[in-house]
Amino acid sequence: LRGEAARDGLSARNRLRGIVTEVTVDGLMAQVEIQVTEPARVVALVTRAAVEELGLKPGMSGTAVVKATSVMIEG
Repeated sequence: LRGEAARDGLSARNRLRGIVTEVTVDGLMAQVEIQVTEPARVVALVTRAAVEELGLKPGMSGTAVVKATSVMIEG
């Protein structure tokens, strides 16, 4: 998941590599869907209250929700 800084100087280090499966163009914008092809591990820092409220324990299933100000696509 975490990789080296890109050669192009981007500071973004979290990268999920995969295959582009769909591109939908609508005016000036486009939606790009990527099927992640490598194992990925997501680590989050959350409050103790959140852990207790959600009842989080090792081995249980969960969903990581990533909130970011932008997502970039590298070719």
